[in-house]
Amino acid sequence: MNVVYILWLREVKKYFRSRAQMIGSLGSPIMYLGILGFGLGPIFQKAGEGSYLQFMAPGVMGMTILFTSIFSGVALLWDRQFGFLKETLVAPVPRLTIMIGRTLGGATVATMQGLLIFVITLIAGFRPVSWVVVPVAFLLMALIALVFAALGTIIGSSLKDMQGFSLIMNFLAMPIFFLSGALYPLRNLPTPLAVLTRIDPLTYGVDGLRTVLTGSSRFGLPLDVVALIGVAALLLAIGAWRFSKIEA
Repeated sequence: MNVVYILWLREVKKYFRSRAQMIGSLGSPIMYLGILGFGLGPIFQKAGEGSYLQFMAPGVMGMTILFTSIFSGVALLWDRQFGFLKETLVAPVPRLTIMIGRTLGGATVATMQGLLIFVITLIAGFRPVSWVVVPVAFLLMALIALVFAALGTIIGSSLKDMQGFSLIMNFLAMPIFFLSGALYPLRNLPTPLAVLTRIDPLTYGVDGLRTVLTGSSRFGLPLDVVALIGVAALLLAIGAWRFSKIEA
């Protein structure tokens, strides 16, 4: 447990030391909130869907958590390149412990980014349906972060260069985001697109946040939570297996 805590703390400290990462990661969410949230708001309202800012704010939170947690896998590649990973792997502790500590650290950082975006959405005008349920939303953020931090660990354990990671991110992270319903309702979609949205883990994360924060639900909170927990368990198991095979 001490090793898990040390590795978790290392990831969190890196986040607070890197103001550039903290500030830079706010660019895309603010752009989506400012340009799409207010630009498409009148159109969305005329279509009878209500406030677009209220609709998309949970999706932007999910997007922030997605990219921050997946890119925690980049740290694994950096550690391999600069030798820190080798020093960690030769330590007399199980690799599973190392993997859990790193993954929890990445998930914690992603959750903090999600909380920061939540504050920004409040400044932009977003209001949850009830302040009582906000802690539940924070728990959902942590669960989403755990899912994609585990995915980042799988990717970081499977690749050996930064170029390959960037390539996979472009073909994986962006489709996960756009298929999640973060920016548009998931009603009346073509069958192939509807199937893809159903197998996208972020779909259930965004729907869960939207259910808790706005009262609007597509699948229902129980299904959202069960789906996220199931995917998290699966990805953590795969991540543990891939990390056990990693060569520094």
